[in-house]
Amino acid sequence: MKQLEGSEPIYVQLGYWLENEILSGRVKPEEKIYSQYKLSEIFGINPATALKGLNLLVEKNIVYKKRGLGMFVSADALKILKKEHKNEVMTEQIRALVEEAKLLDVSEGELIDMLKKELQNKMQNKTQEKIKNNIKNNTSQTNETKKGEDHQ
Repeated sequence: MKQLEGSEPIYVQLGYWLENEILSGRVKPEEKIYSQYKLSEIFGINPATALKGLNLLVEKNIVYKKRGLGMFVSADALKILKKEHKNEVMTEQIRALVEEAKLLDVSEGELIDMLKKELQNKMQNKTQEKIKNNIKNNTSQTNETKKGEDHQ
């Protein structure tokens, strides 16, 4: 059984959990999501509480109901969630970072430099990962070709 922990009501935490499942790609657009009963079983909560969490996502147009079939992730769910998280979550994290920087006497320039450095590191890591994947894919294709030639 999974645990929901935090100061917010359980149904709100459940909504956040489902949003993160969608944002992470574990649940894809137009895919059926857990029923209120399955969610209540997974988290050990009342089905009415689970339904309340699902209805939060319905209100935001992140999921929709198909009568008799269940609830599904909307085609626009990722776009909606990214916009919402960018506006709310990122802003809150930036505020906290700026407050911490003030406490540590980090200047605006230092903070911006630190952010730029971190972004560059992430971009380099992403590029290196793509190169590794391309090499891996090309090696696999070359090996497949060689195997095919050996059988002829």
